[in-house]
Amino acid sequence: MILYKELVNINVVSIIIKINVAVFFLWIVGAFTNPEFMMKNFLVSWKGLTEGRIWTLVTSVFSHNMLFHIFINMYVFYGFGFVLENALGAKRFLLFYLGAGIFASLCHALVSVFWIGDGSLQALGASGAISGVILVYSLMFPNEKLFLFGILPIPALMASILVVGLDIWGLIQQTKGGSLPIGHGAHLGGALYGLIYHFSSIYAKR
Repeated sequence: MILYKELVNINVVSIIIKINVAVFFLWIVGAFTNPEFMMKNFLVSWKGLTEGRIWTLVTSVFSHNMLFHIFINMYVFYGFGFVLENALGAKRFLLFYLGAGIFASLCHALVSVFWIGDGSLQALGASGAISGVILVYSLMFPNEKLFLFGILPIPALMASILVVGLDIWGLIQQTKGGSLPIGHGAHLGGALYGLIYHFSSIYAKR
């Protein structure tokens, strides 16, 4: 009961961002001291999961090893996360975020081995969990304006549909051996988790 009260009063988004920053600095230190440890414990892949490193479903969600990557992810997460945390409450938001991240990691692993045909393909980053956050935000506030490329204002729901469409296209290209090294499978997994979460929550309240 005490733990629950403390969780209600904390800011989950801020804590998640701080953990991501801490792991980013671990990557910097690990690059010179023990890069193998970081790669084994903070990257997720089908191969790693089958070797027993199940914890990477979680640790990879808080893992970034490039400054641009963590900056973009945390900037987007900061913008959407606070609104969603206020709407759901700290405890529900934390459970949702972790669930979306784990599901996104699992989807990356499954897509890599069964669709792309490379079970050793590794991934890291909060993008999958953030995709879930954005999807739920757009379903809760479908008419809120988002600025596409920072310029063009479009409704949040339309923006989410567009992003999901781009990830589907990107994943199709990856199955053909093309596209950029982006975790489209994780993005789509996070978005799917958000979709299921949103509608299951609606019906649970009725």
